[in-house]
Amino acid sequence: MARYLRLCIVVLAVGIIVSGCVSTGKYKKMETGKNQEIAALQQEKTSLEQQKGTLEKQNTELKQQVSSVEQQKTTAEQQVASLEKQKASLMESSQQRQKEYESLVQGLSKEVEKGQLQVKQYKNMLSVDLAEQIFFDSGRATLKAGGKEVLTKVGDALKGYEDKIIRVVGHTDNVPVAKSLQKMYPSNWELSVARATNVVRYLQQVGVPPERMVPSGRAEYDPVAPNDTPEGRQKNRRIEIMLIDKSLVSEMTRTGN
Repeated sequence: MARYLRLCIVVLAVGIIVSGCVSTGKYKKMETGKNQEIAALQQEKTSLEQQKGTLEKQNTELKQQVSSVEQQKTTAEQQVASLEKQKASLMESSQQRQKEYESLVQGLSKEVEKGQLQVKQYKNMLSVDLAEQIFFDSGRATLKAGGKEVLTKVGDALKGYEDKIIRVVGHTDNVPVAKSLQKMYPSNWELSVARATNVVRYLQQVGVPPERMVPSGRAEYDPVAPNDTPEGRQKNRRIEIMLIDKSLVSEMTRTGN
């Protein structure tokens, strides 16, 4: 009996030892699995944080791009508004110049019809071209009576353009001044300037403010036709009266300075 009892105790002890060894193995296996799961989750967490950082960086860049596009849009809108304003101003100026041209032509219509003068319209100015033979004898700078009559009407027409500078330019052909007159006018330079100056002085007499007028001479160096025919030389002998915006003259003066 005692022997049997000892045998049972031995068997029971072996069972407990075996049972304890199995439980320890399972625990180790479970622990290893959990550690792997924890490591995988930590790796996933790290990956997600990296993705978050990348997305936040992309979001910042997108916000900067949006801000830049908005700024470009605002600048473009301002430029469009400025161009529209300039366009409106140009249209208004063009209409104003057209009215001035029509008014000048209407005021001098009879003289235009007689061929005594021509009225021309340029981009920023008006021009009245006077036929030289009506105003001066050959090689002379003294105004003829018929020229004075025409200039009186021209002066009346010019008085209303208070926002204009009136530039009077004398032009000649390329024929040298006669020797008998060279003591007074050594060359066509002096002759062209003298003619322009006498026109300015007469316009002043008929009421055009002198501070608005500028006389000058170009001699034969600004022809409108070839000088190799009598007809061409006649076209080149002329007095040109140019109406220039004061604002343009001021800008040219600033640029020159």
